[in-house]
Amino acid sequence: MFSKRIADIRRQNGMTQAQFAEILGVSTGTVGMWESGKREPSSETLTGIADRFGLTVDYLLGREGRIAQLPDISAETPKSEIEAEFGSMVFSDSVMRERLPERTYRMLKESIDLGHDLTPAIADVIANAMKDWAIQKGATHFTHWFQPMTGITAEKHDCFLKPHGDKVIMEFSGKELIKGEPDASSFPSGGLRATFEARGYTAWDPTSYAFIKDGTLCIPTAFCSYSGEALDKKTPLLRSLEALDTEAVKLLSLFPGNRIKKVCASVGAEQEYFLIDRNVYYNRRDLLYTGRTLFGAMPPKGQELEDHYFGMIKPRVAAFMKDLDRELWKLGIPAKTEHNEVAPAQHELAPVFEEVNVATDHNQLTMEKLKTVAQRHDMACLLHEKPFRGINGSGKHNNWSLTADTGENLLKPGKEPAKNLRFLLILCAVIKAVDEYQDLLRMAAATAGNDNRLGAAEAPPAIISMYLGEELSDIIASIEKGEDYKGERERSLKTGVHSLPEIRKDSSDRNRTSPFAFTGNKFEFRMLGSSQSIAGANFILNTIVAEEFSQFYEELKGKKDFTKACEKLMSRVIKEHKRILFDGNNYTGEWEDEAERRGLLNLRTGADAIPTFRDEKNIDLFVKHGVFTRNEVISRTDIMLEDYAKILHIEANCMVRMARQDIMPAGFKYEELLTKCVEGKSRCSLPADTEIRILEKVDGLMAEISEGTALLDDAVETLSTLKVPIEQAEFCRDMIVPLMASLRKSVDSLEVICDKKVWPYPSTGALIFSVK
Repeated sequence: MFSKRIADIRRQNGMTQAQFAEILGVSTGTVGMWESGKREPSSETLTGIADRFGLTVDYLLGREGRIAQLPDISAETPKSEIEAEFGSMVFSDSVMRERLPERTYRMLKESIDLGHDLTPAIADVIANAMKDWAIQKGATHFTHWFQPMTGITAEKHDCFLKPHGDKVIMEFSGKELIKGEPDASSFPSGGLRATFEARGYTAWDPTSYAFIKDGTLCIPTAFCSYSGEALDKKTPLLRSLEALDTEAVKLLSLFPGNRIKKVCASVGAEQEYFLIDRNVYYNRRDLLYTGRTLFGAMPPKGQELEDHYFGMIKPRVAAFMKDLDRELWKLGIPAKTEHNEVAPAQHELAPVFEEVNVATDHNQLTMEKLKTVAQRHDMACLLHEKPFRGINGSGKHNNWSLTADTGENLLKPGKEPAKNLRFLLILCAVIKAVDEYQDLLRMAAATAGNDNRLGAAEAPPAIISMYLGEELSDIIASIEKGEDYKGERERSLKTGVHSLPEIRKDSSDRNRTSPFAFTGNKFEFRMLGSSQSIAGANFILNTIVAEEFSQFYEELKGKKDFTKACEKLMSRVIKEHKRILFDGNNYTGEWEDEAERRGLLNLRTGADAIPTFRDEKNIDLFVKHGVFTRNEVISRTDIMLEDYAKILHIEANCMVRMARQDIMPAGFKYEELLTKCVEGKSRCSLPADTEIRILEKVDGLMAEISEGTALLDDAVETLSTLKVPIEQAEFCRDMIVPLMASLRKSVDSLEVICDKKVWPYPSTGALIFSVK
């Protein structure tokens, strides 16, 4: 009865499952499980639903009829344009309920929830319904949409059209829905696939809804090789979710009165980006080839006045954001918050939390839509972690939490965190996981682009630490000592203005310098770069926490005094792993010194961090939980190292060509102008001290640029001869990057002297202030 009544309440209020879930603070999947009768909420959640809609728990459970005073809202309120548009291009749960036979729908849900295989006949029914729906929406093609190790998405389009005599019909079979065969040798494989071993498979992921993009039905899929190795980012993420669910449910089963049968990670990924005018963008070949400016002196004004952050959104940008929102909403992406970020031309978009697999798909789509919508508005969207030197770069804050099938957020401390044993035990597991696997978390954010950003007084440093806030830190300290927590914190904010309403404070402040910060009911992993997929960070978080849950379960199972055993375990964990906790300023040099004394890792570059992926303890971790095989870990490490080196190889090559073909000719031209000026003054018997002094300065910089370009060119040639990925990455770190920095310094010094009429590129100032 509950499933029917909860569905009635949602429909009578004109809400989608996603909207209903947002109001109740649960995942969309949880609402779907309630309505299908597969799960029931906790008593706490039932009470919350009843209070929210003016009902009683007895009514929700079917023990009484409709409440007399409840307004009759059987006639649905007309939906707004946004409500009607949201998810309109998604083959969502509500669409499947409407278009699939009841038995087919039920079997599909069982396949999703319980892992049952779909029969070919059932797959055919689903495929036909999906095809009919897509054609009605204007689609003519379908594609298996997947996420290879390139960091972006991939798709090969096939038409629904099938010849039938001298006519054609539109067909889409269950086989085409479930399996595709892209070439596996042309994507990064780290040696798992050779060119002559081309077969690969894409497999439908029914846990992420199909959608229509640009007139094509897109079917989210996993991607693997002929021999079964994962070649994508989705497969290990799905595996890690299963591992997390298994170990979390086992641990939670030890708690008296536990009703939780499923646990999932939820994520909200905040996305930062830059917008510049397309005309100036196309006049910078470094932006075209690398996504960032390789040269460029700082303009007189950057972000010093802090006037861009949360400032008025310019009309042109506001129009872009409005268009972007509509595009994302059609795809069921719950884009919610948008604002100006700290640096000029920088902005941010944040969505509502979703199950991590769906959130990952949605973030990939968001990055794609940012670029395509920007083009429609004659702008270019830059997702590079550091497009401009001297102002803030862009990150992606990965807000990670744990959600149960009862609708509970397992990282919510509650009104009295010190008495919430379940929360504290999970918190200790996360503390232990982050300390023991700090290398993996750092590796998750290791890219050539992010090397330019981490630790630059705008992003967390390369040292992993955790921020808990004052109250939780005090509670943790009391657990370590085996003492009762007696502290009470002021919960209301004193503004000093009587006309302002009382503001309830959170239990802790925020620490934007911390790489891994607790922010009320989730952990915010702030190190990810703006262009990165969030899959990597989340399969690591899921797996390392699953490992600690597994260890905790083995220690606690069978204990007669469960509470006392938990307290003993938590006290020991805190003593052994409190070094990872730091609530201070992570930007300071003092913290680097302190972190070194604590024995924390400081993996400064991607070349330092990436190889830790294949350390034996990490391979053992992933193999134990079925997330990777040994070969998959080793291959992915090589892929990441190769990518690191390839990016820097492209950047160095681009710098050499820009210096030789554009910058040095501009310098020569300016020298010629100065020389003519000196000669002209000499003929007139006028002193030319100023011109000579400038000419000498320019000539000295030109010599530096010429030498620096030659050295960098030689280094690029040497890099081309290296074949081992780790050697390539280390050579880039030790030789290429320093030479690039030296050459840039000379060129940027020349730019501020040179006549801007002869300078070949738009300046940094012209770029970041190009959108009026």
